[in-house]
Amino acid sequence: MIVLQWIRFLAGISMLLCGLTVFAIELFGVFKFNYVLNRMHAAAMGDTLGIALSMIGLMILSGFNFTSLKMLLVIVFLWFASPVASHMLARFEVATNEELDKNVAIQKKEDEV
Repeated sequence: MIVLQWIRFLAGISMLLCGLTVFAIELFGVFKFNYVLNRMHAAAMGDTLGIALSMIGLMILSGFNFTSLKMLLVIVFLWFASPVASHMLARFEVATNEELDKNVAIQKKEDEV
């Protein structure tokens, strides 16, 4: 019985560490990119995956109870809400940025270097 508890503990901690790693990579991407849409893409993808991995790790550590069900519902909500919100922000940026072509040309030059 104690072996199963250790396996559950190690699985939960490894999921939490994977989520933390995704958040660290996301943070690096947000500060590395210069263009706002690239930054937003890094943030949105990192948040969605990082939150899911972290919450799954907490669900494993918590065991199967009502709290785990609530965390699962939070994961489902965020998996639907985060991409939609980032897509709407990207559309707003494209619609309101008058210098979008200039920014895209600068970004292509930076990518070539």
